[in-house]
Amino acid sequence: MDELSEMPIVGRIVRDSQTECLVKRGKYWGIEVLDIRWFKTDKPTNKGIRLNIDEAKLLLQILRSELE
Repeated sequence: MDELSEMPIVGRIVRDSQTECLVKRGKYWGIEVLDIRWFKTDKPTNKGIRLNIDEAKLLLQILRSELE
């Protein structure tokens, strides 16, 4: 198993019976990261993003300003 698959799932968005987006948080190469990735039939797709925590906080600010 790799470091990403061992990260705990902190959130999940179900799109349909085969596709979901998983949000994981943990350490990757010694850096605290947030990984947001689409999975199809329990396998990761190429669609996703991995951010360190500072980048994730900046993304949160951007999303809040666009969605409020």
